[in-house]
Amino acid sequence: MPTTSRPPIRAVARTAHDGLVLDKTNIIRILTVGFSYIFAGLNDGSLGALTPYILRTYHVGTEYISLIYAASFVGWLLAAATNTHLTHHLQLGAILTIGAVLQLAAHLLRFWTPPFGLYVFTFFLQAAGMGYQDSHSNSYVASIQGSHRWLGFIHAMYALGCLVAPFVATALAARAGERWPLFYLFLVGIGSINIIAVLVFFRDSLKVQDGVSSSDTVLEEGHGRGNSASRDILDTLKSPPVYILSTFYFFMLGMGITAGGWIVEYLVSARDGKLPDVGYVPAGFWGGIFLGRVLLAEPTHRFGERRMGIGYCCMILVFHLIFWLVPNLVSSAVSVSLVGFFYGPLFATGMSIASKLFEKRIHATAMGLVFVLAQAGGSLFPSITGAIASQTGVKVMQPILVGLIVAMGISWALIPKVPKRDD
Repeated sequence: MPTTSRPPIRAVARTAHDGLVLDKTNIIRILTVGFSYIFAGLNDGSLGALTPYILRTYHVGTEYISLIYAASFVGWLLAAATNTHLTHHLQLGAILTIGAVLQLAAHLLRFWTPPFGLYVFTFFLQAAGMGYQDSHSNSYVASIQGSHRWLGFIHAMYALGCLVAPFVATALAARAGERWPLFYLFLVGIGSINIIAVLVFFRDSLKVQDGVSSSDTVLEEGHGRGNSASRDILDTLKSPPVYILSTFYFFMLGMGITAGGWIVEYLVSARDGKLPDVGYVPAGFWGGIFLGRVLLAEPTHRFGERRMGIGYCCMILVFHLIFWLVPNLVSSAVSVSLVGFFYGPLFATGMSIASKLFEKRIHATAMGLVFVLAQAGGSLFPSITGAIASQTGVKVMQPILVGLIVAMGISWALIPKVPKRDD
């Protein structure tokens, strides 16, 4: 192991039994990861605001938006299928760089109004890149002492990106008209900074593995590459908590992406809203998520993650019913924001629970599987909503969301208990 003034990640990882020490190096890396989550949020948060423009520019029906979600799912599936093998051949920084490059490539293909088929393909590239960068970033941050705070931070940064995206996308699209894809030039710039940050602050883990998996660079040493990768996959597939937590994320992401992706079209078609005005409503949803992740992380940790999670699911249902049953644009915007507020802490809370339920050896592999099943929900339910809406109207979004919220609450209640912490 090399001896330098700035120790590599795997050396830092063994300075504490219960997690990485929060030193200057790890603080900078947390900020770098947080920036990558802002980048991912800018991508995801812009889709809902741009959906009406996509429909009108490409002259397609709502069912064709399903192809975007399907392409995203295939990208996440590719990342999950290859994640384990990559961790046994590449170190953490190298995998994060691959993810960052794929995301930048997606935006480079979008800004010049490509054919619809190529535009859909870019979501495959984007999702694959996020699949690599997000799962390993989560594993890294979950290994740091006091991880519930830092997981809350990085996921709040994702929500911040989603909050900013509708404002930027709606403003640029309204001003540019048919040239609305120029919005993606903004993301090209952000994506370039993302790559540079990863290369600089994870530069001591950009090499090909020398027999140690990249998940071990943040956790612990592994075994042989081929056999260890296969065994990690088998052990992950045999772990019941992986499936239980995946079920929760399946419904959770299904609910969040369906709401964020179709709310603008719903307010335009069902509530007679004007596109330039209601295009900003998703910002209220993501703003609520951002505040929820910032303000509720510590109370959730202190008063019990499982108990608080159930309470959040109940509050989400209450405010969504208000959004559905009170046909007023102002009431809708406020209700959507409150839905986001209580929805916000659930993602990071689930990641915190996962870090204690999953064995450290399979953590990166298990997180990859959880993410791909979550994205399955995030792709399936918006696609179903779009397909049904093409026949019956976008009002079908509301009962679908109620069913997803209920399923989300039930699956959360089934998550196993984890040992109490001393902190």
